[in-house]
Amino acid sequence: MRPLLRGLAATLALCLFCSGLAQAADNRQRPGREHQVYFAQTSNELNVYRVFGARDGKTLMLIGGIQGDEPGGFLSADLYTDISLSQGNLIVVPRANFYSIMLNNRGADGDMNRQFGDPVTAQRHKQIVEVLKGLMAESDMLLNLHDGSGFYRPQWEGPLANPRRFGQSLIADTDVYRAKNGKVIDLKGMAEQVLTRVNAQIDDPKVRLHFNNHRTASEDSPNKEQRLSATYYALTRCNIPAFGVETSKSLPNVAMKIRHHNLAINAFMDLLGIIPETPPFNLPAPEFKFVVVKVNDFQPLALTKGSQLTVTPGDRLTVQHIQANYERGLSCDVEGLGSLNDLGQSLVVTKPTRILVRKDNQNIGQVEIRVDAAQRPPYTMVRSTLMYFLVEVESKRRLIADGERLRVVRGDNMTLVDVLSNLRNQTNIKVDLKGFAPPGKLNRGEDRGFPINTDVDLIKRFSQCNKQDPAGVECYQVVATQNGHTVASMELEVVPAKLDYLVMRRNDGHKLVYHNGETVETAANERLEIMDFKSNVAAGNELNLALDDRGKLIRLQDSRIDTSVEPFLAWAKAGRAEVTLLVLRQGQAIGHIQLKLGGAR
Repeated sequence: MRPLLRGLAATLALCLFCSGLAQAADNRQRPGREHQVYFAQTSNELNVYRVFGARDGKTLMLIGGIQGDEPGGFLSADLYTDISLSQGNLIVVPRANFYSIMLNNRGADGDMNRQFGDPVTAQRHKQIVEVLKGLMAESDMLLNLHDGSGFYRPQWEGPLANPRRFGQSLIADTDVYRAKNGKVIDLKGMAEQVLTRVNAQIDDPKVRLHFNNHRTASEDSPNKEQRLSATYYALTRCNIPAFGVETSKSLPNVAMKIRHHNLAINAFMDLLGIIPETPPFNLPAPEFKFVVVKVNDFQPLALTKGSQLTVTPGDRLTVQHIQANYERGLSCDVEGLGSLNDLGQSLVVTKPTRILVRKDNQNIGQVEIRVDAAQRPPYTMVRSTLMYFLVEVESKRRLIADGERLRVVRGDNMTLVDVLSNLRNQTNIKVDLKGFAPPGKLNRGEDRGFPINTDVDLIKRFSQCNKQDPAGVECYQVVATQNGHTVASMELEVVPAKLDYLVMRRNDGHKLVYHNGETVETAANERLEIMDFKSNVAAGNELNLALDDRGKLIRLQDSRIDTSVEPFLAWAKAGRAEVTLLVLRQGQAIGHIQLKLGGAR
């Protein structure tokens, strides 16, 4: 085929691919829904949900979790799989990159959102990306849901609020796109209509969303890498409007991220004439109930949380089903065998292991698998053992079930109080925190009753978290043993103390929110008062303030700052333009605000 004809054929195929499939929804049962699973029971598993309204209309496609460490996006998309529509259609892919979600990683084997050029460069992503491209062909608009860094602002306002940040923005690749077929797509106009509706429902002006034009195709674009993104492909190859919806990773909680995503999705649905009937919003804590396990060809067993199953070396074990209070986002890992997701896989067991059950990236339970050459069928489930760790953190007691995770903030004081169980024999139980050595020269592996400062008393080389984790998270195992055998375990996750924002009252009486790292412009005679802190430290009274005088800390006795007295007068005389206000916990800085010294007001 000559090059010209080959090009015409490719163009014709693309047009058929990106427009012809849109007719497929016309034959669907209305109202109704479809659930399709691609690459089932593998780490590539891709769940696609189609929702058809009572009346036909435009089709909106939602992609969540294309980057695995952005839960606001994939949890928001998840809510729309159960929606009912009176008009229009949805295609929802809540977890485009389930593998990275399970690892809580942006892209465990590369950024999937940089794989939409031709050809796909990451082989593992190729299958998924081709499915997503096909789904775009059925759609009238694409929303790619993300959690981005900081706060996008058209002009520089500070290190966390500037044109190079993505959070709290609607991203498009251009203002207006003119397709080769003559179609004109006014992306900026659509975004402005949506933002008017969304921002009217967000009270705090500092977290309202802005339109962010990446000018992706321009020669001087600072975002040329976006030419390989899902939205750029949808816009330039399928000629449909496409937006990245970015909430900020600096928002105080996941619920707020989900809400802001939902506001944007609902506004775009309204723009397309898609009318919802019953959008749910229910996020209970994940609860593992049981797994159905088959050994060889014997009758399957239902194993509850904390159960133990003994098999013979060489037996084939298959986890057939996970029962929990969620249907989606579930996986299991038979440790040391198979892959990251072993649901449905037949695996040969030769040594002791455990079945670890996850909801997305959260461990929700486990089942112990023991190996004994003397074991003979029929296989029966050992009575479920109830094991709980009683832990005191900052004077509050908590019960942590076997296999669960306890998250504390670095600097929290904790004590392993006891183990509670239904074991018939309660003797000879020891509780060992791997990475803690109690006072004294002899460590007997019994750590109950000792006060533990999670900042100074834990030995960091015992942490099992990713050593390259930029967030500085540490993970330690707490193991309960009886006569040398493990009977229960829990994970202790230690996260850094971090300031989210503080509330400051200015001279004029207004209370304003300033996030960690932002800059406050203040006059030479202004009096400021810190009204409140928001951080991940439970006991707010542990936090105090200090000014950084070029490495020397000047602690503030209360929450008031007066720029008309020393040391501000001396700094102004010396020509200092900025001063750092530090928020301290136990003498360590957990965040800061820059005070930019200006003229008199």
